[in-house]
Amino acid sequence: MAVRGDIRNVAIVAHVDHGKTTLVNAMLQQSHVFSEREEVPDRVMDSNDLEKEKGITILAKNTAVKYTGPLAAKLGQPDGITINVVDTPGHADFGGEVERGISMVDGVVLLVDASEGPLPQTRFVLRKALEAKLPVILVINKTDRPDARISEVVSESTDLLLGLAQDVSEEGVDLDLDSLLDLPVIYCAAKAGKASVNQPADGAVPDNDDLEPLFEAILNNIPAPEYEEGAPLQAHVTNIDASDYLGRLGLVRIYNGTLIKGRQYGLSRVDGSIENFKLTEILRTKGLQRSPVDEAGPGDIVAVAGVEDIMIGETIVDQDDPRPLPLIHVDDPAVSMTFGTNDSPLAGTEGKDHKLTARMLKDRLDRELIGNVSIKVLPTDRPDAWEVQGRGELALAILAEQMRREGYELTVGRPQVVTKTVDGKLQEPMESDTIDVPEEYMGAVTQLMADRKGRMETMTNHGSGWVRMQFTVPSRGLLGFRTALLTATRGTGISSSISAGYAPWAGDIKTRQNGSMVSDRSGKASPYAMQKLQARGEFFVKPQSPVYEGQIVGINNKPGDLDINITLEKHMTNMRSSTADVLETLTPPIDMSLEESLDFANDDECVEVTPESIRVRKIILDRDAWYKWNARQRRANKK
Repeated sequence: MAVRGDIRNVAIVAHVDHGKTTLVNAMLQQSHVFSEREEVPDRVMDSNDLEKEKGITILAKNTAVKYTGPLAAKLGQPDGITINVVDTPGHADFGGEVERGISMVDGVVLLVDASEGPLPQTRFVLRKALEAKLPVILVINKTDRPDARISEVVSESTDLLLGLAQDVSEEGVDLDLDSLLDLPVIYCAAKAGKASVNQPADGAVPDNDDLEPLFEAILNNIPAPEYEEGAPLQAHVTNIDASDYLGRLGLVRIYNGTLIKGRQYGLSRVDGSIENFKLTEILRTKGLQRSPVDEAGPGDIVAVAGVEDIMIGETIVDQDDPRPLPLIHVDDPAVSMTFGTNDSPLAGTEGKDHKLTARMLKDRLDRELIGNVSIKVLPTDRPDAWEVQGRGELALAILAEQMRREGYELTVGRPQVVTKTVDGKLQEPMESDTIDVPEEYMGAVTQLMADRKGRMETMTNHGSGWVRMQFTVPSRGLLGFRTALLTATRGTGISSSISAGYAPWAGDIKTRQNGSMVSDRSGKASPYAMQKLQARGEFFVKPQSPVYEGQIVGINNKPGDLDINITLEKHMTNMRSSTADVLETLTPPIDMSLEESLDFANDDECVEVTPESIRVRKIILDRDAWYKWNARQRRANKK
């Protein structure tokens, strides 16, 4: 096999918020991608508005840095070595992005927080790397944290790596376990842009002024791309992008052969058919920019144009000798939501150019399928609603939020788990959930988990005043759990989870103790009515805002739903009164985000999503019709 010594392809993987994007930022700066006068924003790779707002990576993105340090000449590449870096998400809900990123590279940099240590997503991404038989470089990041415990985290990470390697080997993957014992370890403070092979003291920065040790570890431990000389073209489509001038772009990793601009090639489709096309443009990444080139060879990661409907997982092949690569495999979805048209009385009343129709909604979901391999869109018994399945509620909530910002109006149902029947028995997805809380909240969290059928597996006290507990819990028990955890721990609890396979149905789980306050008529919320009713619960709506029959306007202090007339006006009398006095005595309403609204909604409720508003409502708006439906449900449950 021939080798491309001037290229390295590496993915940076980690648990959420362990510093992947910050490290990529530092690598870009130290490889002089930006000019000295250019102001570089933090987390420059998080280009999506939602990524900037939430502080997490949602989409896998690639960049390229040119290493021209002293090691390049020693390796026979005096002109420098191109390091293609893939920044992957750290949240398990976006695992499809991780799997795509790993399919493009020849090795991974595993980033672990020097205080938090390995967490569920660390286990997830590391297992994916081992299954692909990729070499691993361990980077202990944030060594300058005051609560860093570097030696313990290195030991925990090594134990995790060896334990996963043994599991993967038992499943039939041929791993070199001895090589894993020589795991290269780099100590890093990504925010300061420093890395070293020497372990610093806890809370101290590494004893080196740049990231040179990290670059050297990548060049020495990540193999250069191999290819077969004279083999026909094989270029795997691993991501989709778009250009205002070129249309849809396919991001491809070339395994064999050469792509040449203007030539005719074949595209091996998902269904196995071959479609001929002309390659109109090749774009190579440098830093954050793409520049056109005439050709690209084995090991290159480039963007190509020429096929309007190119899909992830397809292979660009030689027309005369097509040899398609296997499709990208992703884990099955565990959570579903129903996306439907907005049929509320306020649909289309809040602005112009809103996208309202079922056809527009279906077209948007079909477009999402092109670039998101981890979701499925299935029909329902309604022509204007579809079941969207994904890895987790966050991934589907992000999709609804993106559609909302694009001008769509829709209704989104409460998240449901995707069950399956095995040997005639109903099984549901389980999660392995790791929770970090201060010691004083341990009892409250244990009770929360017990209510949700959670079973404690391990509990660790690092002596820092915090306790780490690991539970196995049904996925539906975690729907809405994050909000309950933050309330129970006064905002200090940290929870993260990954899939733990399927297990028999665990029985009924009641996650919400309070009922809803439901408007029994349409109109405008009256300050007078809200003042009279605020002893019954807390409101979601502001005074004078429009409401309709069946809308959830607040949370009831007691279990069960409460129908209220929130539009009641004060009768006219000859007594003078100031409405301002009424407004001053009203408790401010609860302003819920889309994710919080989905967590709050009951099984008979859904969330109305528009570019301007988010409302929780009953699926059946007419109150008489809802009572009849509810009575039928109670009778059916008694049988």
